[in-house]
Amino acid sequence: MENLLGEFLRARRQATTVERAGVLRGAGSRRTPGLRRGEVATLAGVSVDYYTRLEQGRERNPSDAVLNALARVFGLDYEATGHLHELARSTRGSFRRTYVADRVSPSVLRLVNNWEHALAFVVNRRLDVLVQNAETAAFLEGFSDGDNLLRLTFLNPASREFFLDWEQEARFKVAHMRAAVGADLDDPSVLALVEELSLASEDFRRIWESHDIQVRPHEIGRYHHDRVGDLTLWHATFSIDGAPGQRLFVAHAEPGTPSDDALTRLSASRC
Repeated sequence: MENLLGEFLRARRQATTVERAGVLRGAGSRRTPGLRRGEVATLAGVSVDYYTRLEQGRERNPSDAVLNALARVFGLDYEATGHLHELARSTRGSFRRTYVADRVSPSVLRLVNNWEHALAFVVNRRLDVLVQNAETAAFLEGFSDGDNLLRLTFLNPASREFFLDWEQEARFKVAHMRAAVGADLDDPSVLALVEELSLASEDFRRIWESHDIQVRPHEIGRYHHDRVGDLTLWHATFSIDGAPGQRLFVAHAEPGTPSDDALTRLSASRC
């Protein structure tokens, strides 16, 4: 059985610096990055043995108080704390996520298609693009793997030039899928995608193993488009009621800017 809770705790412990956690750095070098198990246990108010058993998957019933204490030690935000609790519920055998088919409702489809002078598209938890408006189609035109944002980012070499902040974009997309999938990693379609990307991309393996959780994109995205040059777009993302795992992404340019003009020219090219 996979130890998702332990993997998450270990990744967060290794990513948490002693300075951020408020631990006094002792003399000598540290052989491992981040915090030691004993330091986490002390800060969370549990025994070292108990915390070790949590990481190793031998303790499967942590209380909410313990989970919240660990979230404080690691500096987790709201989404990551919720993910931690979700992983813990899955170890108790009391949590099972259910899903609907990847069908976009007619009302959401009309909304996307009628959204003008902005990118608008809907993705599922694997970041498959389910529907997109004409502006998005023009924006991604010519890209292979454009039907899945993870494949586009990690498997298409052109993405390194398209996303001017490639590492930031890559980390967000992986963290978004981890948050969307949660503790339910036994979906064959998700497992197949993770295996495919892990085999093909060392960068994906590195970022996936960091166990970052984030559902909000960075507000600003910077891109280089072969036909219209550089664009800076403002992002927003919304959960879709009644469609678990589906999210609506929207991006637009500030009015009157060169990016606004570039988006206008892209839109006109689809007419």
